Order: sequence, then C-alpha cells, then structure tokens
Amino acid sequence: MTPQMTAMVLASFAADSLALGAHWIYDTDEIDRRIGRVDKLLKPLPNSYHPTKGKGDFTHYGDQTLALLEYLAKVEEFVLADFAVAWNRLFTGYHGYIDKATATTLENMHRHMPLDQCGSNSSDLGGAARIAPLLFFYKDNREKLLKAVRQQTALTHNSAATLAGAEFIAQTTLSVLQGAKPIQAIENALDQGVSDIDLDIRLRASLDSVGKDTKTVIKKFGQMCGIAAALPGVIHLVAKYENDLETALIENVMAGGDSAARGLVVGMILGAHLGLKAIPKEWLTDMVQYAHIVELLSFKENSKE
Repeated sequence: MTPQMTAMVLASFAADSLALGAHWIYDTDEIDRRIGRVDKLLKPLPNSYHPTKGKGDFTHYGDQTLALLEYLAKVEEFVLADFAVAWNRLFTGYHGYIDKATATTLENMHRHMPLDQCGSNSSDLGGAARIAPLLFFYKDNREKLLKAVRQQTALTHNSAATLAGAEFIAQTTLSVLQGAKPIQAIENALDQGVSDIDLDIRLRASLDSVGKDTKTVIKKFGQMCGIAAALPGVIHLVAKYENDLETALIENVMAGGDSAARGLVVGMILGAHLGLKAIPKEWLTDMVQYAHIVELLSFKENSKE
C-alpha cells in the first residue's frame, strides 16, 4: 500500500461527500444563491434528492463504492457472484436515493436472471465511477483489474459506453499510480483506444478545453449523468486543475448536475497524482465513514502476500 493509493480512495469518497449538498442541482445560479461556494461538506437541502442524508454522508454512488471496499477488505478477491450478494444487501431497507439503474438491477435479481444480464442498459457515469477500491486492490494486476472493473460496472450499467468509460478510467488512474502525470495518463489511455467511438471523440475534444471556464465547458458537454457528457467534464477538470485537487472538486460541484459521479472520478485520478496532502483535512475528518474507510484500507497492508 502506498500513500498515493490511499489518497486515490479517500479523495474519491471525499469528492462524493462534497457533492452531496448540491447534487443534481442543474441551475448553477441556484447553487450560488442558495448554498454559495461549496468548499466544505454540507447537509443536502430539504427538497433535494437526498433528504435522508446528513453532512459527511455519501450519495448512493458513494454508498455503493463503500460496499465494494467493505467486500474487498473482507474477502480480498473480487468474485462477481459474491459481490452481487453484498451489493444487493446494501439496498435491503436502504434509506437513500435509488436510481433507475439500481431499481432495474434489483428487479432483475429478484427475477433470478443471470448476473451478466441483471444490469440495466443505463449509460450513466455512475456505474463506472465506483472503481477506486478495485484499483486499490488490483493495482499490480492489470488483467484482473480490468476484468473486475468490467464486471462491477456491468452489474448495474451494462451498456457499451459505460463499460468503455470504466476501462478508460481504470487505465488512466493506473497510469497515474505508476508515475505518469494525469494529462499524459489520459493521452496514454486514449492511445490504447476507447471502444465507444463517440465517447473517444468527446474525450479527445475535452483535452482542448483546459483554458476555458469550467461552468461553461461542463454545460456545453452536458451536466447530466450520461457518460458521453459527464466523462468529458471529468477530463476537463483533471486537465485544468492537474495540480490543485481542492479547486478541481469545488469547481466540479459549482458546475452543477451530476457532480457526485464526476467527483468520484476526478478525486480518484487527482488523489492518485497529488497524494494525501492535497485533500483538505476537514473534508476527511467531516466524512462520517472516514475512520471506517481508513480501517478498511489497512487490510492490504496487514494481509498476507
């Protein structure tokens, strides 16, 4: 376990928690007016998509990421059939938001469909954004990493675009963990190929947006959940704020829309690049699950090789 690996996971969780307060508010003027600059963890507004959540909690994306980390810390190996049980258990009596992809997957599981057919056809980024624990565990085994990334994503988001995006995110973050700077890592992953042509084109275009205003760029690509809109926004944020994780994650929230899914990926990549010192301490200590996550991450250090 390296500090960069730990920072990769913690920054991803912190980004989700930071986004919770303004998640899915698309009107950026409303964020400015009702909340102000989101530079600390906040309780969601009463009429939000997350009324049961409090300051320092996670969105439904973060909760699923934590379920994945808890599962890996316990068994030290990703087996789809076993993880599906843990994932399903998370939503038994769940008090957070359940999106369409989750509801569809749960219904298909209830109908006892094969696991490789349970996933929805959603092309949202959220399914691909939960993979920091897999990178933490499989950093030294690219083949197992990519297989687990595909299976984890397809469990709920079985669309070609989301699967292509998940592999791209994994390849990029892995390259950063191995010493590449984020922009170079993005270019390396693009050179390796993105199997969805439309997504490939949009990701390449996003690298040209570094000098432009973040709100304007993300509105142009799209603030919505779909990966064809959301992942180019991620690349803009990573490239523009390559050496400033804090500003990247704040500007991500201020750009509105599905800031939680974008944030999980931005935090993952820049956390791997910049390390723990780049994450504001208050963001970590205000996370409800911070101590639990740190304990879970220690399994790699304490487990037998």
